[in-house]
Amino acid sequence: MEKNRRLVQIFERMADILEFLGDNPFRVRTYRRVAKVLENLPMDVEEAVRTGYVKKIKGIGSSTLEKIDEFLKTGTIQKYEELRKKVPEELLELMDVPGIGPKTLKAAYEELGVRTKEEFVKALKDGRLARLPGFGAKKVEKILKGLELWQKAQERIPLVVAYPLAQKVVQYLKERIEGLYENVSIAGSLRRMKETVGDFDVLVSAPKENWAKIHEEFVNFPDAEDVILHGHTKSSIILREYHRQVDLRTVEPDSWGAALQYFTGSKHHNIKLREIAKEKGLKINEYGVFDLETGKKVAGRTEEEVYAVLGMQFIPPEIRENTGEIEAALEHRLPKLVGYDELRGDLHMHTDWSDGMNSIEEMVRACIERGYEYMAISDHSQSARVAGGLTPERFEEQRREIERVRKLYGDRITILWSVEVDILPDGSLDLPDELLREFDLVTASVHSRFNQDNTERILRAMENPFVNVIGHPFGRQYGYREGYPLDFDRILQKAKETNTALEVNSQREDLDSQHARRAVEAGVKLVVNSDAHSVGQLWTVKVGLGLARRGWAKTEDVLNAQPLEKVREFVARKRALFGVK
Repeated sequence: MEKNRRLVQIFERMADILEFLGDNPFRVRTYRRVAKVLENLPMDVEEAVRTGYVKKIKGIGSSTLEKIDEFLKTGTIQKYEELRKKVPEELLELMDVPGIGPKTLKAAYEELGVRTKEEFVKALKDGRLARLPGFGAKKVEKILKGLELWQKAQERIPLVVAYPLAQKVVQYLKERIEGLYENVSIAGSLRRMKETVGDFDVLVSAPKENWAKIHEEFVNFPDAEDVILHGHTKSSIILREYHRQVDLRTVEPDSWGAALQYFTGSKHHNIKLREIAKEKGLKINEYGVFDLETGKKVAGRTEEEVYAVLGMQFIPPEIRENTGEIEAALEHRLPKLVGYDELRGDLHMHTDWSDGMNSIEEMVRACIERGYEYMAISDHSQSARVAGGLTPERFEEQRREIERVRKLYGDRITILWSVEVDILPDGSLDLPDELLREFDLVTASVHSRFNQDNTERILRAMENPFVNVIGHPFGRQYGYREGYPLDFDRILQKAKETNTALEVNSQREDLDSQHARRAVEAGVKLVVNSDAHSVGQLWTVKVGLGLARRGWAKTEDVLNAQPLEKVREFVARKRALFGVK
């Protein structure tokens, strides 16, 4: 939904510029709120306007609607174009960097005469910015770290962003070449569900006589910004959105499995396979597996054939990183990983009671459509003021609303009353135990002081008998925030001792696959959640499941891949450990 994304950027940028210029704070907040609403819009903005859906959204007034209409008709907003002229373009780009806000740039602009990105970086490094009132060495160090993160994010984008982009290309191609192909698949690091992705690889198997038509359709993808190669075996385009390169390769059906294995990687996995093949008198490449002496092709139509001829179990793409999977496959001891269709419920989502976009009822209906057996409404607690966190009194009101919705949908899905409670700096929680005991499930998360080691803080939270899950344990958000230091060994030990699960947060990609694997090996339960703030974000559990699979997680390792009674038993077991009910 490129237009949605572009509108979000425009409203955010208008807010940045107005804040930079010292404009009315109310207008700044309004534009930021509109950007948030559009970011969580569960449909294309054109459809939302056409159907009148946009008029029902809280926070979208008549002035905003006029601007959205103007954008849809002209591709821009005049007010935005006027504001852009008041601030140097290069400084506007820096507003996307974590830690660099409009006030920082305004100080550099007015006090140091900074007008370009290079001048700003120079002022950071030569100490001039640190000497300005309200700055100092620590703040400058934080800004430099944010710049480093931002620059890396230009090279690779988070999986949760990359996945729908690539799916859009694949879906378009399947529709345009229907009847001309046998197989289509994403390959490369995206198929391995790696946390960040550079370029996209798409592979198609088809008879040779259809290749030219397939590549012709591919280079005519509507959202292509540029065509950098148009061939008969390989073509490459640049997407407008995030400027990602997409490579299409075509192979004959008899080579499909070998090519898919080869182009999926990883590089180190493939090198190891070739070494094993050579020891067996075989050669592997993208066309197949061949006998070294006779040159005869012995496998290649399917990936299963490729691994089988080497005496291995099939290795799922997510774990092809040469981190023990090949040895396990040779010994036929690879675990059966949790499936993408095995989640029975989502245990972390937000509604318009806090900072979500949709009502409880709308989230319930969306979860029913996804086929879930259960779900948990888990809005923010009172300390998260910026996210509209609920006081104990408001939670009691919410409970009554959930009871009303349960009466409407309780025969189709079990609605759990939950909370994402804030872990305070001293490790205590910002809701009383008397209330926490009433929830069906409690997720506890850190939402502040990201620049300090939060190990002790989380350890203490896990000692609360009513805390069942630690949400996004590292505070990480790929491409935006690196996360805080954590002694993960101690976290795992305490989680095991207290029967507390760790969340794989699909939006933030936290836990990453490395830490998920360590949790699995330690016998700590994972919970794969969307942390959805709208119905349009519920799909992201696909990403979370990919990360869990990369962490070698089995069905039994994922709490919300279990029946509801197992979830309830998990909650009860912790309370019993601490002698409470």
